[in-house]
Amino acid sequence: MDKLIIVSVYIVVIILAIVVLIIKNVRLKKALTNKINKLERDKNMVLSTPILNELSKAESLVKDDKTKIRFDEWQEKFDSIRNNDIPKVTDMLLEADACIDKRNYKELRPLLADIELKIYKLNEKTNKLLGEIKEITLSEERNRERIVKLKSDYRVIKSEYERDESSYGEVGEAIELQFENIEKRFSEFEVAMEKKDYDEINYIVKGIDEMVEHISYVIKEVPAVLIMCHELIPSKIEDISQIYIEMTRDMYQLDYLNVDYNIAETNKKLNDILDRVKVLNLEDVVFELKTIISYFDSLYNDFDKEKLARTKFEDDMKSFDYKLARTTKIVNGLVSQIKDFKTNYSLSEEDINRIEVISKEVDSIKISYKELKDCNNNHSFPYTKLCKELDYLIIKLSKIDESLDYDVQNIGNMKEDESRAREQLDSINDLIKKAKNRIRLYNIPVIPTNYYVELDDAKEAIREINKELNKKPINIDTLNIRVDTARDLAFKVFNTTNDLLKYVMMAEETIVYGNRYRSVKEQVNVGLMQAEKLFRDGEYKKALEEAMNAIDYCEPEIHKKIMDAFGN
Repeated sequence: MDKLIIVSVYIVVIILAIVVLIIKNVRLKKALTNKINKLERDKNMVLSTPILNELSKAESLVKDDKTKIRFDEWQEKFDSIRNNDIPKVTDMLLEADACIDKRNYKELRPLLADIELKIYKLNEKTNKLLGEIKEITLSEERNRERIVKLKSDYRVIKSEYERDESSYGEVGEAIELQFENIEKRFSEFEVAMEKKDYDEINYIVKGIDEMVEHISYVIKEVPAVLIMCHELIPSKIEDISQIYIEMTRDMYQLDYLNVDYNIAETNKKLNDILDRVKVLNLEDVVFELKTIISYFDSLYNDFDKEKLARTKFEDDMKSFDYKLARTTKIVNGLVSQIKDFKTNYSLSEEDINRIEVISKEVDSIKISYKELKDCNNNHSFPYTKLCKELDYLIIKLSKIDESLDYDVQNIGNMKEDESRAREQLDSINDLIKKAKNRIRLYNIPVIPTNYYVELDDAKEAIREINKELNKKPINIDTLNIRVDTARDLAFKVFNTTNDLLKYVMMAEETIVYGNRYRSVKEQVNVGLMQAEKLFRDGEYKKALEEAMNAIDYCEPEIHKKIMDAFGN
């Protein structure tokens, strides 16, 4: 049973494969047949082109041997297509049909491609032939339409010329002669049309077209060209020449503009342009004239720049004279005092070298500035160039001034620091003196050891200041450190003196205040006795604490009262 099923399935599969193969072959055959039919139609379309009709028209136009030869060539080409090329394609199509019948698809595909290529080439050949024939058959109609259009354009151009004939001046004669030439060519066209000389007709039409286009451009541009040549540019030349003479008289250096040479060359160019315009040769004329006008307009700008540059140069010179004199004075002052500076202060080699370098740079600027003024006095350079050179010197001097500010400030600070150090020394000595005087005013039983240590430190710091001030050269940085140290130690002694005296007074008055309670409580008497002992030993702060603690037995808030009483 299973074997039977397997066999049945196998048979069904084979049948389906055969059916699919048959359908595929049928479709392929149909597609190839359709392709052959399309190629057959394309071949027939080649013959359907209206070449025969156009050849008939061309035959009726044959009037001379030249046209007859061309007609025979066309007829020969058409016969070759009809009797040789078309039959070859027909045979190839029959061969393609045979390949389909034989199912020889392998040879069929390249054959169809070859047929398609040949039909394409035949189409090109027939279209080219048809175009050559139509060039003659349609020549009369096409050229007649073109000539009508050209005559209309010509009449408009001539009318425009006649409306303003005076604007064309000396070129009018050449223009009228060109009008006569164009009209003569129109007459030649009619003669050629009567003779049916189509080659000559095409040549004449092309010539008339170019002549009308050229005369149209001439009529449009010549009035403007003549105005530029006779009025605009000569007027500019005259104006530029006058300005040039006046500015030269005012000592402006304008040689670099080559004005005289360029005016002479412009006049030559204008004569050349007029000669060309008189023979109606306007090639590049408008461009050349606009270039000349642009050049003279640029001269106005150059003149204005020179005038502005002169004003700026003269103003800048006044300002620069002052700045250079001020800088020179400062530099000379520094240079003349540099020996004293080196003696009095510890200047670095870099500081000294910088001042020397600045001095040399200032001398260099002075030389350059003198040369610049000589050039100005001799009028050997234009002001635009002089302005640039002066701007360079101004920038250079400004940079020197910036560097100089640092050096002046640096040296000035050294002097100020020395002066301030001497003033500070007097203040420190005065502060120590005040502290010592205050100690002497009070009959203090014992002066603590730390007071004398602080006092000795302060005196030693003062001696260090005097040492630095007596040195040659003075090291300002070290001096400033010594001053700061001595000032801090002096204030420390002064503050210690104030604290010491404060505790002495507070302890003394507290002990006196506590005597009222000695008989009341024994603890108070014992505490006050201990406070008195500490007071005699110079332990004033401890004596104060001991006295307040003793009084506290009878008067618990004594600490606050005493502190408030002394402002703490």
